[in-house]
Amino acid sequence: MLVRAVGAVAIMGHRGTISGVMSEPILSETRGQVGVVRLNRPEALNALSLELMKQLVATLESFDDDPAIHVIVLAGSEKVWAAGADIKDMAEASAFEMYERNQFARWERIRRIRKPIIAAVSGYALGGGCELAMHCDIIIASETAKFGQPEINIGVMPGAGGTQRLTRAIGKFRAMEMVLNGRFISAREAAEFGLVSRVVPKEHYLSAALELAEEMSKRPPLALKLAKEAVLKAHETTLSEGLEYERKLFYMLFATEDQKEGMRAFVEKRKPEYKGR
Repeated sequence: MLVRAVGAVAIMGHRGTISGVMSEPILSETRGQVGVVRLNRPEALNALSLELMKQLVATLESFDDDPAIHVIVLAGSEKVWAAGADIKDMAEASAFEMYERNQFARWERIRRIRKPIIAAVSGYALGGGCELAMHCDIIIASETAKFGQPEINIGVMPGAGGTQRLTRAIGKFRAMEMVLNGRFISAREAAEFGLVSRVVPKEHYLSAALELAEEMSKRPPLALKLAKEAVLKAHETTLSEGLEYERKLFYMLFATEDQKEGMRAFVEKRKPEYKGR
C-alpha cells in the first residue's frame, strides 16, 4: 500500500504511520487497484474549504488518470464525513466575488470523474457534505450517518447540486422538507428513501466500502467506466434517449480485449484476467 499526502511527500509501508502531514486537508493512499481519499480537517469537522476542494479535485483526477487504479473510495472520519462548506470562506463575500471565485467549477470536475467513486460516510454529511456524497456513485453509510441540506438556516440554499440530486434521489416532497426546513435524516431513513446504498455498523463503514471497492476493482475497467456513464445518463435524458445511449456503449465494449477475455473465460469456466484494453 502506498500512502500519499497531497502537498507533502509521505511514502511508507502498509504498517507505517503518517507523521508531519496531519494538517493536510486531504490524505490519499493506494490499496491494490483501489485509490483511497480521506478528508482530513478534524478541527473543522471536515468543512469543505477552498483549499480542501482544490486538493480533493486534484487527487481524484490523479486517480482517474492512473491506469493502475480501477475504483476510488472517498471517506471522512468515523465522527464526521463533512459538515458542509467552510462558511468563513464566504461569509463576507459579495455576489460578484462569489461569481468570480467560480468555486462550482471544481464540483463539475468531480462530476466528470470516469471511475466509480464509493463514499464511506459516517457521522454528519451536511450541506456541501451531503452534496459531495451525492456526487459519488455508491454511498456506504454508517448507522450514525446523518444527511441534511441546512443552508436555509444561514440565509442561502444548496448551490452544488443539492436541490437537483436530492430531489432525484428521494423525491420532491422529502427533498422540499430537507431543503426548505433544514431537516436531517438518519442513515436508515436515507436507505429507505433511496439516498444510500447500504447501512453498516459504525466500526465497519470504511472496511465495507473498501471491501466493495476491492470486489469492483476486479471487474473490467473499461466496462466499469462506461456502465457508470450510462447509469448517470439516465438522470439527464428520456428513457428512449437513454436506451439508445446504452446500446451504443454496449456495442463499443465489443471492440475491447476485455470483452473477448471475459466471454472466453466464462465459456472456458475460468477466472478472467482483465487488462483494461
